[in-house]
Amino acid sequence: MKVIIVGAGVLGTMHAWQAVERGHEVVHLEREAEARGASVRNFGLVWVSGRAAGEELEVALRARELWEQIGARVPGLWFRANGSLTLARTEAELAVAEAAVELPDAAARGYRLLSPEEVRAVNPALRGSFLGGLHCTRDGAVESRVAQPALRAALEATGRYAFLPGREVREVVGASAVRDDHGQLHQGDLVILCTGAWLGGLVRELVPDLPVRRVRLQMMQTDPLGETLTTSVADGDSFRYYPAFAGPELDALRAVQPQPPVAAEHKMQLLMVQRKDGGLTIGDTHEYDQPFGFDVVEDPYEHVAAVSEELLGRPLPKIRRRWAGVYAQCVDTTRVVHRQQVADGAWLVTGPGGRGMTCSPAIAEATADAAGL
Repeated sequence: MKVIIVGAGVLGTMHAWQAVERGHEVVHLEREAEARGASVRNFGLVWVSGRAAGEELEVALRARELWEQIGARVPGLWFRANGSLTLARTEAELAVAEAAVELPDAAARGYRLLSPEEVRAVNPALRGSFLGGLHCTRDGAVESRVAQPALRAALEATGRYAFLPGREVREVVGASAVRDDHGQLHQGDLVILCTGAWLGGLVRELVPDLPVRRVRLQMMQTDPLGETLTTSVADGDSFRYYPAFAGPELDALRAVQPQPPVAAEHKMQLLMVQRKDGGLTIGDTHEYDQPFGFDVVEDPYEHVAAVSEELLGRPLPKIRRRWAGVYAQCVDTTRVVHRQQVADGAWLVTGPGGRGMTCSPAIAEATADAAGL
């Protein structure tokens, strides 16, 4: 088959990977010179630990397995099974971590509850103040800024993949063709639209009532730390934002320990991961009400910097970059993704939210199965 894929973010690129792996030919269209949206403006985390029990966790675990397989074949992804530590700084946060290791699926997530001394044995860079840590050995990471180019290079080496940047698709023609803004018709046997946070234009025409919203975040990156951060790191506020931790202990945490005002206002948690150059990517915020601001706000950066320094027990290196990004999220946040057949031979796949980097390989696999690839 000849498969036309629209959108070269991580979701579109993983759909291309699935199609080529199954023996098909792919023409891949991207309106920018290369992906510039949420697929490159993220942590690169393959985050199993906080996923909701059931389908979401199953998708994340399958995706984690696929990331490791693909990473072994594409070293440029810099996949590493580094795990994560969610650090508890108060008794209420520690109670949530203690409850997590008793969950029926704790073993599947790779949960272990560690004392401060055990945390430092796993990750010696964490020399700050905390009462313990929830270790999730199933979490991993990739290098998000180079993942798509690395995957495309591997796809191009097969001889069955063509990447066409600078092509904005304007129309789905017939059952399985698209026309771009150059007026060129791309005819295939199947069209897969992975348009990310681009929810207007063609997407609105195809699905006027699409149950997907846009979410804005802010993040930053430091100069090299000068030592190895052996795991990804989260703070206790992340318990509030991941469904795996829902329960009486989390309710008690919310009751006795309100977030600091800046964290509550910007719906914040701390996530921190080390890049290949030694720098740290740190964030993040969540903004749901549109229209979004066009600028970045300094208070959230100051907050996550202060929490990072408390956990590391040292000043952060100089901040090198700050940025904002926007991703698409299903309005029903219990859904992993919105997948819809919009024509006989055309599918729209969007709205994974903050799960996009984690779950994209398994989402693409499920689309390929559903579409009969």
